[in-house]
Amino acid sequence: AAFARTNLLNTVVDAQYEQVPAWLQTWENAGLIAWQDKNNDGVIQYGPGAPFAGSPSFTGERGASGERLLSNAPTDAATELYVDRDIMVLANPEIAGLPGWVIALIAAGGLAAALSTAAGLLLVISTSVSHDLLKSNMAPNISEKHELLAARVAAGVAIAIAGLFGIYPPGFVAQVVAFAFGLAAASFFPVIVMGIFSKKMNKEGAIAGMAVGLTFTFSYIVFFKFISPELNTAEHWWFGVSPEGIGTLGMIFNFIASVAVASFTKAPPEHIQHMIEDIRVPRGAGAAV
Repeated sequence: AAFARTNLLNTVVDAQYEQVPAWLQTWENAGLIAWQDKNNDGVIQYGPGAPFAGSPSFTGERGASGERLLSNAPTDAATELYVDRDIMVLANPEIAGLPGWVIALIAAGGLAAALSTAAGLLLVISTSVSHDLLKSNMAPNISEKHELLAARVAAGVAIAIAGLFGIYPPGFVAQVVAFAFGLAAASFFPVIVMGIFSKKMNKEGAIAGMAVGLTFTFSYIVFFKFISPELNTAEHWWFGVSPEGIGTLGMIFNFIASVAVASFTKAPPEHIQHMIEDIRVPRGAGAAV
């Protein structure tokens, strides 16, 4: 990101549009970079201003300086250059004058990382649904054939949902990752920590905490990103926390609900408490006392 921004500023900013490198017009033709000459001086200005929302939307016409006119460019921003943030990693080698095969390597590396992560997550999802949910709880007498079928169906549903969010992303990739980590922090993290370090935490407390943290965090994100996106500003956020960081509050609510419910319900069985003690002792150090 630092190299991409540096190369962009050194090669494009304050340059005449007729003298810009060929890569800018290449990405402009792809609809992922745009320039709107607001002061009609033919020079590309790039400064502070309102961020550009979404990909450039061209009108099909050209301005006095030869630029392709935009239908969705903010008129009150000081900047005239609009760059789709998703392309910067792929555009950086071309900006730096590197050969095309470098771009291919970067694209291959990104796809390999995405596919390996997706494969691992699909295995976890399918196993959780087929074995942990069905075999261990809802349908203990299910056959291995039907368990495998359930795993495949779960993987297919997960792929469909992921594909839908890929086509209609709720935000920039970093925002989506922040949502995922926020939901994980509000649901799994407190349960894992207290399951290891607290012998008093029982399943009722863990389930209640996960339900509270996940419901709050998910509702907060959905409200500001889908239901009322016009209210997604600092003055409407709880304690000034954006939807990308609300998992922190969800985690706190998870801890509070888990401890409160666990204190009023039955303690875990004695063998579970012994197991927790054994977890804390390094292997080979002897039995826990």
